[in-house]
Amino acid sequence: MQFTQEHDEIRRTLRAIIDKDINPHVDQWEEDGIFPAHEVFKKLGDAGLLGINKPAEYGGMGLDYSYAMVMAEELGHINCGSVPMAIGVQTDMATPALARYGSDALRKEFLAPSIAGDYVACLGVSEVGAGSDVASIKTTARKVGGDWVINGGKMWTTNGTQADWMCLLAGTGEGPAHKNKSLICLPMKTKGVQIVKKLDKLGMRSSDTAQIFFDEVKVPVRNLIGQEGMGFVYQMQQFQEERLWGAISSVVGMGRLIDQTIEYTRERKVFGRPLLDNQVIHFKLAELSTEVELVRSLCYRACEEYLDGTDVTMLASMAKLKAGRMVRLVTDGCLQYWGGAGYLWDNPVARAYRDSRLASIGGGADEVMLQIISKLMGTLPRLENR
Repeated sequence: MQFTQEHDEIRRTLRAIIDKDINPHVDQWEEDGIFPAHEVFKKLGDAGLLGINKPAEYGGMGLDYSYAMVMAEELGHINCGSVPMAIGVQTDMATPALARYGSDALRKEFLAPSIAGDYVACLGVSEVGAGSDVASIKTTARKVGGDWVINGGKMWTTNGTQADWMCLLAGTGEGPAHKNKSLICLPMKTKGVQIVKKLDKLGMRSSDTAQIFFDEVKVPVRNLIGQEGMGFVYQMQQFQEERLWGAISSVVGMGRLIDQTIEYTRERKVFGRPLLDNQVIHFKLAELSTEVELVRSLCYRACEEYLDGTDVTMLASMAKLKAGRMVRLVTDGCLQYWGGAGYLWDNPVARAYRDSRLASIGGGADEVMLQIISKLMGTLPRLENR
């Protein structure tokens, strides 16, 4: 990819906010188990960073996806995985369908304040019994007069305890599972929305992840995004951006961790010589660094094809699969070379080790990525009555 001065300016602007307003507070936020999303998002919104590729008439920059990818990549300079993930939900997971298919009124009500950083958004897709298998969701929205009446619940909802609105996927009719669902903008303060609890997770400690119930929740029919029954299709399109975001956002963090490990093993002496002098170590770090660059290149290629209007489902799935596996290899390999120091809870490699495990689960597990790739390759078995 060829980057312009505008791409570089986005990097500089975001990096300044990370260095001044985010990284100095990350350790405390991790200890608290939550970060101030409205405060952080407002700083990003004021800088124009929450709507880089969103329409200018709603406060966005109106730039192409390559600029959003540059932002996602630069988020890797944040010293945890939680805050980047929360930002990614706002920019690349909960708002793309609204920006693309929402009515003018709906975009003014929900998209514009999300771009400005006045609203925090969350995505309501996964449920207790339906994570990667999106078609199996049980939450329903039935029409009663001029309202949708919503019942059910969502699980693993990033930003869930602080969000102002949810991009909700719900069943809105009968028929095939891929054609009976819709996306609806749901204000989180609506009567009947119950935040059951903030989940206690292995990693991503400062990301508030919630379990949410809906009991006869009423929202206007006009809160429907796009066409009724097209929600599954819209969500699959959102997944392309989510999976590319997940892949490219891991690259800088992996590179930083390798650099930190090089520095540590150069200073750490064992049997009178630096750990780094051991061929098994510097060769392994060289191999990991090479693999990280391959992930970056795959993401860049997918981005270029996406800009050309190509369906990049296969490339996005491959990038997500490879990045999820690579970040596990990098964090595990680097932790090994830190020895006992790497096993300490507050060590940066230990945090990365905990945070990174989600990469092969969230947004579609590795096995789902393999299934998608196999299907597109034409190698998936054709089962009767499937």
